[in-house]
Amino acid sequence: MSQGPRARFVERLDGFLSESLRQASPLELGRARMLVGVCWGLLACDALVLLQAVLNPVPLSIVMVAVACAAGFGGALVLLRWSSSTRPLALLLCSLVTAGLITNILTMKELAVATHASIMLVPVVSVYLLGWRLGLLFSALICVSVGLVFPLHTWGSLEGPGPVLCSFAAVYVLCAWSMSWLFVSSRDETYAMVEQMVRTLRESEGQLVSLIESTDDLVLSLDAEGRVITANHSAKQLFRRIAGRELRKGEPAFGEFPSEERARWNGFMARALKGERVKEEMLLPPKERLITLELTVSPVRGEGGRVVGTTLFGRDITARKEAEARLSEMHRNLLDVSRQAGMAEIATGVLHNVGNALNSVNVSAGVVTERLHGLRVPAMSRAAELLEEHAADLGSFVTTDPRGRQFPVYLKALARRLVEERDAVLEEMRTLCQNLDHIKAVVSMQQAHASSSGMVELLPIPELLDDALRLHALSFETVGIQVRREYAQVPPLWVDRHKLLQILLNLVSNARHALLETGREDKQLTLRVGPGTGGRLRIEVEDNGVGVTPENLPRLFTQGFTTKRDGHGFGLHISALAAEEMRGSLFCTSAGQNRGATFTLELPTRDASLVEPARSRHSSGMIEAAVAR
Repeated sequence: MSQGPRARFVERLDGFLSESLRQASPLELGRARMLVGVCWGLLACDALVLLQAVLNPVPLSIVMVAVACAAGFGGALVLLRWSSSTRPLALLLCSLVTAGLITNILTMKELAVATHASIMLVPVVSVYLLGWRLGLLFSALICVSVGLVFPLHTWGSLEGPGPVLCSFAAVYVLCAWSMSWLFVSSRDETYAMVEQMVRTLRESEGQLVSLIESTDDLVLSLDAEGRVITANHSAKQLFRRIAGRELRKGEPAFGEFPSEERARWNGFMARALKGERVKEEMLLPPKERLITLELTVSPVRGEGGRVVGTTLFGRDITARKEAEARLSEMHRNLLDVSRQAGMAEIATGVLHNVGNALNSVNVSAGVVTERLHGLRVPAMSRAAELLEEHAADLGSFVTTDPRGRQFPVYLKALARRLVEERDAVLEEMRTLCQNLDHIKAVVSMQQAHASSSGMVELLPIPELLDDALRLHALSFETVGIQVRREYAQVPPLWVDRHKLLQILLNLVSNARHALLETGREDKQLTLRVGPGTGGRLRIEVEDNGVGVTPENLPRLFTQGFTTKRDGHGFGLHISALAAEEMRGSLFCTSAGQNRGATFTLELPTRDASLVEPARSRHSSGMIEAAVAR
């Protein structure tokens, strides 16, 4: 950018000053520049006087004064290159000017010279360079010379109003001194106030800088283009970790970041420049690990309320996010453990009660077995064989044979014995049936307890999906999983919050594991909510992870089936049972291995509070099958 005339003129004046004067206070620097300008101006006047002496004869004293003054002015210009103060040279300058003017006035004895405007230079320059006291001294010398000495020196030669004009000139010199004094005093007071304000401002700036530098948070000041104006140590240190170099003023704050994060940052800046205070989280990619920053971008308003820049405050919340991720993982594990503990408790109760009944069943079965073994069936067989042997002479056998005559009595006793044994077996069978009825009652009661639903609420499904997602959100961010939400406008649904949330947590957790096991860079999880078939509501959890092979799809919701190394096979099975208890359905579709999978949950949209919860056919089938075995 080209300099203006004033800047070029000031630069040339500064070329005659020493380094210490150029670095001096504004007042001292102003005096030095004034001294240089006056010296050059007076040198020009002396040059004109000497040129006049060459062209026309002038008194020798005038020439000697001009030469002496020129030597003094030139010497002052030379000494200014090494001087650290202007006062000695200013005193020399004022003395030469005053002495020269007085000499010229008294030598030439002309009224025009005595009342010339050049005498005003003495009060103006002396007060500006030396202050009002020395300025008054030099001004008084000029006043006495013009108003008193010159009229006396030229007494009788002045005509008309000459003495009066000399008096006026002396008074004007005093007026010039007074005005210069007022100007310099006002200037000094202004400079004192400015210096006090500058000191106060510097103290405040120092306190603010100390406060900003003492925090571990990132603090940056940016212009309207997003370029760095100032940055504290924490911001510079973080930039050094990310970019491997120092943060420079005037460069974009996030120019070194990946395109996706840079685009997000540009969006934050656009909102802040519109006057909005933006608070968001942002992932930064240092080499050692990802850093999560909580950014607050606030607009800075200038004159007229116009936004002229932004301030950025950033806090490293990586540790907090990791703690939340661990807490979320512990929560999920706790849910799984609680579910398993509940199942174990139910199984323990069932086995205890059924075991007690089975002891009685075993006793009754043993008694029945013994009774059956003790039945007089062999005696009946022998009686039948005896009758078969004497089938031809049965009448004579019964009447004449001693064994035949006892046969009716034997059959009567045998029949009575068989009736007694039958009654005993029937009694044991009744006991056995009672014990089996007890087992059935225990199983039915446990089924009713296991399938009873919790509180049914009217809930917005997208919000419940977001709650499930929020428990996994941090673990998704740290492993680079992109989450997409495709929520259609659907009415709230009457559901059991905890059952549905448990299903969603299981589905989201399975999708997360499927994405972690794949080698894809573009890991993506999509959540959809929309209307389903038959007036139902459909929830889909889709991932582009490892997928499901066709042979595993039929067994996916079977108890104990899992493809994970550390899996237990309960999650999807329990989710399917919970979906059926809510009169819904859960199924999975997949194009094959490494081609992702979509889990779909369909729920009825009618008022579930008016419908008795369905009993789980899966659970009842398992328990009844166990009893049958």
